Amino acid sequence: MAMSSSLLWAVDIFGRVYTLSTVGQYWELCKDTQLEFKRVSAVKQCCWGIACDHQVYTYIFSGDVPIRYQEETYENQRWNPVGGFCEKLMPSDRWQWSDVSGLKHQQLDSFTLPSPHWEWESDWYVDENIGGEPTEKGGWTYAIDFPSTYTKDKKWNSCVRRRRWIRYRRYKSRDVWAKITSHDDPDQLPDPFNDISIGGWEITDEPVGRLSVWAVSLQGRVWYRENVCHRNPEGSTWSLIATPGEVVQISCGPYDLLWATLWEGQAIVREGIDRNNPQGISWSIVESPSSENGIMHISVGVDVVWGVTKDRKVWFRRGVNSHNPCGTSWIEMVGEMMMVNVGLNNQVWGIGCDDRAVYFRQGVTPSELSGKTWKAIVSGRESDRSQTGSSASLLSAGCFFTDDIQNQANAIIHGDADTSSDTELPSVSMNLANTPPLGAAASNSGNAAGNQTAEISANLTVDPLDSDQGEAGVASTSNEKANLEKHKSSTNQNPSAELQWTNIDLKEAQKHPVLSISTFAETSSLSSLGMFSVGAEEQYGADEHPLWAWVSGGGCLVDSHSPLKWFSVPSGLTSSVQSLSLSITPAQTAAWRKQIFQQLSERTKRELENFRHYEQAIEQSVWVKTGTLQWWRNWKPHKWMDVRVALEQFTGSDGMRDSILFIYYMYHEEKKYIHVFLNEVTILVEVLNEAKHSFALYTPERTKQRWPIRLAATTEQEMHDWLALLSMSCCESRRIQGPPSHHAIWSVTCKGDIFVSEPSPELEAGPHLMPCDQMFWRQVGGHLRTIECNNQGVVWGIGYDHTAWVYTGGYGGGFIQGLASSADNIYTQSDVKCVYIYENQRWNPVTGYSSRGLPTDRYMWSDASGLQECTKMNTKPPSPQWSWVLPWSQDNERLCPTEALGKGTSWLHVGTDQPFISISIGAFYQVWAIARDGSAFYRGSVSPKKPAGDCWYHIPSPQKQKLKQVSVGRTSVFVLDKNGNLWYRQGITPSYPQGSTWDHVSNNIRKMSVGPLDQVWVIADKVQGSHSLSCGTVCHRTGVQPMEPKGLAWDYGIGGGWEHITVRGNATEASRVITHDTSEEDPARSMDLEDDESKGKTEPSKTTPLMVSEGQELDRNAVNC
Repeated sequence: MAMSSSLLWAVDIFGRVYTLSTVGQYWELCKDTQLEFKRVSAVKQCCWGIACDHQVYTYIFSGDVPIRYQEETYENQRWNPVGGFCEKLMPSDRWQWSDVSGLKHQQLDSFTLPSPHWEWESDWYVDENIGGEPTEKGGWTYAIDFPSTYTKDKKWNSCVRRRRWIRYRRYKSRDVWAKITSHDDPDQLPDPFNDISIGGWEITDEPVGRLSVWAVSLQGRVWYRENVCHRNPEGSTWSLIATPGEVVQISCGPYDLLWATLWEGQAIVREGIDRNNPQGISWSIVESPSSENGIMHISVGVDVVWGVTKDRKVWFRRGVNSHNPCGTSWIEMVGEMMMVNVGLNNQVWGIGCDDRAVYFRQGVTPSELSGKTWKAIVSGRESDRSQTGSSASLLSAGCFFTDDIQNQANAIIHGDADTSSDTELPSVSMNLANTPPLGAAASNSGNAAGNQTAEISANLTVDPLDSDQGEAGVASTSNEKANLEKHKSSTNQNPSAELQWTNIDLKEAQKHPVLSISTFAETSSLSSLGMFSVGAEEQYGADEHPLWAWVSGGGCLVDSHSPLKWFSVPSGLTSSVQSLSLSITPAQTAAWRKQIFQQLSERTKRELENFRHYEQAIEQSVWVKTGTLQWWRNWKPHKWMDVRVALEQFTGSDGMRDSILFIYYMYHEEKKYIHVFLNEVTILVEVLNEAKHSFALYTPERTKQRWPIRLAATTEQEMHDWLALLSMSCCESRRIQGPPSHHAIWSVTCKGDIFVSEPSPELEAGPHLMPCDQMFWRQVGGHLRTIECNNQGVVWGIGYDHTAWVYTGGYGGGFIQGLASSADNIYTQSDVKCVYIYENQRWNPVTGYSSRGLPTDRYMWSDASGLQECTKMNTKPPSPQWSWVLPWSQDNERLCPTEALGKGTSWLHVGTDQPFISISIGAFYQVWAIARDGSAFYRGSVSPKKPAGDCWYHIPSPQKQKLKQVSVGRTSVFVLDKNGNLWYRQGITPSYPQGSTWDHVSNNIRKMSVGPLDQVWVIADKVQGSHSLSCGTVCHRTGVQPMEPKGLAWDYGIGGGWEHITVRGNATEASRVITHDTSEEDPARSMDLEDDESKGKTEPSKTTPLMVSEGQELDRNAVNC
């Protein structure tokens, strides 16, 4: 299948503009060669540039459909008794020739071409249609008066008439550089331009082909080009945009990101860009990542920002999205560049600092936005074809490898991030005179590495993203530094004969230049290529390798399926490689061929002969269910799109089933799909959405991202059918059936749905801890507000109407029917929830209290905070399972009298001086409680013989904090205050059970539960993932040991709408092991953030707040309640 091509644009140091096609292998010179350019900015349909005369030019591609613009004007007439309809109008009438509104005077001869790049297609003619219907000859339409509704029929009371004149103009300057002329006031003309950037095509679909064009003048002022679209490719006028300082360079992304650099070295970010205001509202300043060297160059994509500082270091900005365009922090990337450019799909190109070569960032995927390595583009120019000779005689194995050696010598690949400030691109020269035969070197190195074998590939095209198809893995940007492995240089006195191994180019290994094997591996897959010490050789000849000054990939579409030919020398090797091949002896070539044959033989033996004793696979039965749903797509702008869904179930010879869910969608008119193995799904949960019957599907990968697969059905019944089918398939894939065990962990979402997970012994301790995001949660029918359990299988819950419910041991119910639900112990459950909205009024001297407030007031009908409008009409039930039972009524908060019960009870009243709001009992009869005023109490002398104890001990709360929940384990006591801070009680001993001090553990907590083995589980308020933010997230405290009862770090589990959790029943013991130091844990799970709120503790200790960006605001993509 032929792949659609797109272009990469570049400018060399002589100002010549070249393009490189994604299906081509040579740089092609632009047709218009008279101009010399400084910079260009390209998109798919056009390219804008700044020439050396500091004027703006645009290059519009030719197409099958011409660019036409319709000019129109209206001829108006009035009837008079003497001459009938004539051109004499009343003084109060519109002009004889006007626009459609009649307010603007438009004569036929007043229309001129906007620029020399337009031409008239024809002369003026009358439009003889109105609303698609033909009119009488002459095109007149009639009405009673101006303005009014016009008809094609003339009536007795038709006093006025009009007709429309049309003329088309066509844009003729296509496939050439067209100068943008200005018709502005000469006193307001922009200064000579210095930089330009185009983007913004994803902001809105109207008008078609709309673009945002931003430019910077030599005086440091920012200009915006108005009305650039398909029908008006030049735009109309320049608008001056005020800035906080003098701007040097600017970059516009395809959506709403716009960054610029100032002379002082800071960056400024434009905020408030949307479809109604494409120019934005205000600027925010972002400081340079280095105090000594300011930002020199910036480039943005959909949700990424790359920068280059004045010392040529490359930086990546973390945490950038539409709702936080400033991002969070800078990460330094290895390599030195003159400039970088972000193109489509957030792919990145750059110009090397030393060699002036164009580099492509490999491994950029939606989950790993920073990519992996820099790789040089070695494509030659179109004019070089005649200068290169035939290479048929050089395609032997030895010369094939020589080609790769030369490629790597000319393209030192720069690896991922670290923080050293003295990194430079090492210059590598080549001389094979002192180099041993590659076969011998590879053989020795292979033996040292354990006789590694390799695969030989004859395909010279490579995967530009260097990633697997489908959804990519976990983003490694945040733990980039921690995962790097340092390579130490060898002590061999003859570095020419030593192979230095690496499969990722690291910033630490800079003292001895190391050649990355990534270029070689993608063509030959030999693992035995290392570093060669070579003699001096000129890397770039004057006529062979252009020296580049600028690159633009805004119109270059590269994805994981694009086989690029940019990274291999074209057929007809360059003269430098030909001369290099002359130094290769026949003995070396023979050694290479011998090694290749041995490696291929070993591979054949390994892959075929070792498996001949296997039985033939048994054919599986396949069952498929298909349907049409909607999917919340991954790319911006995020929106619902129609997809085809297919669930394939495989039944093996052992009768066990496994399933795969396929989601087919269209992307740029190309059919694609994503797939999910249901044995990897961790939860299926309904999502609260007013407009859609939707549900979310999580895997461990998507739990880390906080970005589930969201699907929506047209009806509630269809959604429940899919949920029931998928839930049953997930349970079958995991061999789970029947009611939960006595040690299960129970949780409740903000909608009241009940989920249960079977704990693994490796969850709390063991040689390999099970991550919390790998827990499988299944839904149990029912609806509750809170739930508690013990390790004997007793589970109680409380509904929204404060009714107590006990778990019967059944499973399923609700929408889960059939084999996934038990036949007995299923009962009808009802619940009542009061919904409150508030009517607000303001007093005024005329009418008293009324619903007319000031513009700054809250809504007249709102929630309790006053920030969200809630009227009787727009307030909906929390979910489709709820229905209104009573009309809206006024709440007068009347006190109702109560009467004492005359019957006896089995409960003994325990006196308190104020109402309690929380109480918890530990494994050794420790009773702790929280009073309504936020203070803590401990009940003394509680025992089996004396369960009521004897007295309450008041425990002072943490400084300036009011408590709201307490939970007691075997020996630990944790409390939660109303500000979301988690506290641990220090100093608890058998002789002094009240403890001594409060120790702060973390913030950002909504609910918590301490288990019978002192396990600590919480519901976090906000947790930031690699893609989005989730509110109400299940988190597990890791590293809880007898000597470390507070634990060490947080493990983030399922999230997005959870309200309550209880682990009071999880008493599964596991073998205790020594916990590793926190520095060896996953940095994403043990990252400590500074928190000023921990000042309330009385003893210094280490706190580990849950990871969330401070001040992070929710967006519509956040998974929340």
